[in-house]
Amino acid sequence: MKLLGLDIGTTSICVNVIDSETGQVICTSNVPNTSFIHTDRAYEKIQDPARILSCATHAVEAMIEKHSPIDAIGISGQMHGILYLDAEGNAVSPLYIWQDGRGDQEYKDGKSYAEYMSEVTGCALATGFGTVTHFFNMKNSLIPEKAVKLSTIHDYVGMKLTGGKEPVTHPSDAASLGLYNLTEDKFDEATMEKLGIDPSFFPEVKKGFEIIGKTKHGIPVAVAIGDNQASFMGSVKDSESSILVNVGTGGQVSMVTDKPLYNQYIETRPWTDGKYLLVGPSLCGGRAYAILERFFRSVVQLTDAEVFTMYPIMDKLSEGYKTLTDKLEVSTLFCGERGNPSKRGSISNISADNFTPQHLVVGVLEGTVNELYEKYTYMSENIATPPSTLVGSGNGIRKSKVTRSMFADKFGMEVKVPAHKEEAAYGAALFAGVAAGVFKSLKEAQSIIKYEKED
Repeated sequence: MKLLGLDIGTTSICVNVIDSETGQVICTSNVPNTSFIHTDRAYEKIQDPARILSCATHAVEAMIEKHSPIDAIGISGQMHGILYLDAEGNAVSPLYIWQDGRGDQEYKDGKSYAEYMSEVTGCALATGFGTVTHFFNMKNSLIPEKAVKLSTIHDYVGMKLTGGKEPVTHPSDAASLGLYNLTEDKFDEATMEKLGIDPSFFPEVKKGFEIIGKTKHGIPVAVAIGDNQASFMGSVKDSESSILVNVGTGGQVSMVTDKPLYNQYIETRPWTDGKYLLVGPSLCGGRAYAILERFFRSVVQLTDAEVFTMYPIMDKLSEGYKTLTDKLEVSTLFCGERGNPSKRGSISNISADNFTPQHLVVGVLEGTVNELYEKYTYMSENIATPPSTLVGSGNGIRKSKVTRSMFADKFGMEVKVPAHKEEAAYGAALFAGVAAGVFKSLKEAQSIIKYEKED
């Protein structure tokens, strides 16, 4: 059978079709998400939902036409962000994405909106979370007059693909908005009301592996899931014994556990079968290497030389990291932390001899690895049996053997990389396969995953 996965990312939209027996990716289509809307507010990060819907719909239609019959469609997408819908299910606002900074603006008594909400509710909330965005918009009269519901972008697309008028959401996305009770598995309406937030704006939560409707072609569509959970589903063969490290634009380390963990470094997100996904996010992740590349390129351009990229030179410099001595100690918190956006990175142990391009390159790469490993150490206190498999995903790992080797050294395990790319779209397809009855369980679905250099 053929399963279609759609992943609506911040910078790209991906559709793939996979074979449910072999796990092979039959076809992949990846197009840029060019929906960003220019705004004069520096903190504001918004996209055009109509453009995203059009792009996603066309991509899905093209795959259906080319690879019919499709047995089920799964959807994932960028978490935390929201848009507003009217009573007919039409978008009446832009999509406020996870990078939106309105929650860090000052609200009252020197506190930001996110800080104020966290203090009042006792929940760890941050800018970009849907409830924080909604609270800011509510206090600043920015909620459209016709708005009756808020939705994630992938829930919106799923609703439109099935001809619905009211969005539904999965716990993986509901929790990403904030003010969601993980243990009771529902929005915390009592806490919302403390802030004057109307709970009726929030969509119905569909728990488990559910089909929300069918396309005009009669294809079952599963409830959309968050891209973090989708990436985990689409990357690891065994959820119970694996750690996933992802280095892309951002970065994160994830693992499944039986009980939630609450601290300032780790987020606990819903998983399946009453379990949880622990996530240690890095806001900078692979961007740290990109920031360093931009620095080197700008220096070369001062000489009027025409240069398009410094990555090949940087990659070459990184190859000698194991024999490099007197290393720089680099903290790659260049973009802050989820709970402390004002925190910044640093470079220390600088001497007259080690302030070199090679030391900087190696220091930034090791700093990225060290940040995620540190978050893993906080997670490991919450588990009885340490994971036995380390899986790596994202271009920062796929394209860099050095980064892969650094993770292997740090975790003491070989890094296994999925043979397929676009893990979130793949995971969404597996989720849909379970929802449609193609697979008996998620474990069976994940068993078709193959890693590079694996028969």
